[in-house]
Amino acid sequence: MRTSSTWSERGSTSEAQRKKRKRRHWSIAISISCNGWRDQLSEDFESIRVDSEEEYQAIVEFVNRIQPRLVRRVKLYTKEQPILEAYNVQVEIDKAIKPRVWLKSGGYLVINQTEALVAIDVNTGKFVGRGSGRLEDTITRTNLEAVDEIVRQIRLRDLGGIIVLDLIDMEERRNRQRVMQALQEALRNDKSPTKVLSFNDFGLVIMTRKRVKQSLERTLCSPCQYCQGAGLIKSPQTICYELLEEARRLAKGMNGDGDNKQVTLRINPEVAKVLRSSERDVLVEIEDYLGPIDISSDETIHQEQYDFAVI
Repeated sequence: MRTSSTWSERGSTSEAQRKKRKRRHWSIAISISCNGWRDQLSEDFESIRVDSEEEYQAIVEFVNRIQPRLVRRVKLYTKEQPILEAYNVQVEIDKAIKPRVWLKSGGYLVINQTEALVAIDVNTGKFVGRGSGRLEDTITRTNLEAVDEIVRQIRLRDLGGIIVLDLIDMEERRNRQRVMQALQEALRNDKSPTKVLSFNDFGLVIMTRKRVKQSLERTLCSPCQYCQGAGLIKSPQTICYELLEEARRLAKGMNGDGDNKQVTLRINPEVAKVLRSSERDVLVEIEDYLGPIDISSDETIHQEQYDFAVI
């Protein structure tokens, strides 16, 4: 009986603690959302839709204090369909973490973030102009469309620091001025301080934007564990030649005493496939150094890793 009573008391205490933690977590979440509204709220908002009744009440109170005229624009979302799905927000988030952004004309942007800067490249892609128009006009139209989308992506992805725009090169000065004017005009609605330099001799536009927090990509994503965030790994062909160099090193260490040794090579299946086919000559040379080799394909081993076992 005593044990049962003790556990009952503990369960009651634990439940109370969970409720307390839940209230504290809600309070933190509401505080975070209200801080965001304080920075972003303006007359430009047609509506603010919230799918949590508790956050809805908190946001209504908050908006009523700082912008009473906008209180009626805060709406509680009650439909069964998830709110992000209903308003296609998830689709836009998925697009915003991909490097390629297509333009309506058929051109596209390629956005690459590095530790030092953000590079945005503009390409005509499928857009080749209409009729018998000049190439210069096609390029100018693509650049004009691109700068609007670039500013939208900068705000959407919350890019900051040094941003280099590699627009398509235009020969006529007046066209470069038109594009620069369109860029400056698009940046006027951006609340983060920005500074834009004109086209340099290489046809690049360099701008800076105040970095307030991590970009959307850095917030939602983590570095690829397979390539360690590099975006590239060594090809199977490259690994084959690394195996050859390792075989030479092992042969020197055995001092010619490899005739009675059994050699097993554990490698990734993709490397094994190449070694047995297009790089067969490399395998023959490896066996010249070490003798017959038993190749073991292991899907669990990284493509850049390998293991020689000499018995």
